[in-house]
Amino acid sequence: MTVDMVTQHLFMVFVSVLFTIAVGVPLGICAYFYPKARRVILLVVEVLQTVPALALLGIIMIIFGAGKVTVITGLLLYSLLPVVQNTYVGLSEVDPAIKEVSRGMGMTRIYSLIHVELPIAVPLIFTGIRIATVTAVGIAVFGAFVGGGGLGSIIYKGIHVQNMSLILSGTMTLMAMAIIFDVVMTLIERYLKRRFSPQ
Repeated sequence: MTVDMVTQHLFMVFVSVLFTIAVGVPLGICAYFYPKARRVILLVVEVLQTVPALALLGIIMIIFGAGKVTVITGLLLYSLLPVVQNTYVGLSEVDPAIKEVSRGMGMTRIYSLIHVELPIAVPLIFTGIRIATVTAVGIAVFGAFVGGGGLGSIIYKGIHVQNMSLILSGTMTLMAMAIIFDVVMTLIERYLKRRFSPQ
């Protein structure tokens, strides 16, 4: 196993999570603002996550070919559910009294969203991002099957040549990566809950 494989894996995870946030949070806001679109948005992201990861990557590879773009796109689609759902739920659970006060102060709906509702919903949104990140760390392993590289390459090679040390090194690194992300992001999540919880 090389540092390059770990770097490739982290690159695919980080880029996909950034895109997941950029797409998932606005979709969650749309689901919150527009009841008619809500059912469609939530249904689509739920269906995407039920598709087996390798099958989803195979479908995407037909469009983009083998490589990191296919893996990142697959991770984006597969990780949308927790971000979209948590954004919608976080905004929906803001105390109606707080929303009423913001309207009484003359705030527009968009101004209230940005300055009042989103800050309160941030901890729950971040929980969705944490789940999406840890999910992406595991799913990125399948990137090896579509030319994406990463830790999946070393695990696949170990299975192919029946080398248990290769399999173990790749698996343990993957587990360590997922645990570190989860622990660090859980600590950040706790801070955000203290920072943004209504007093």
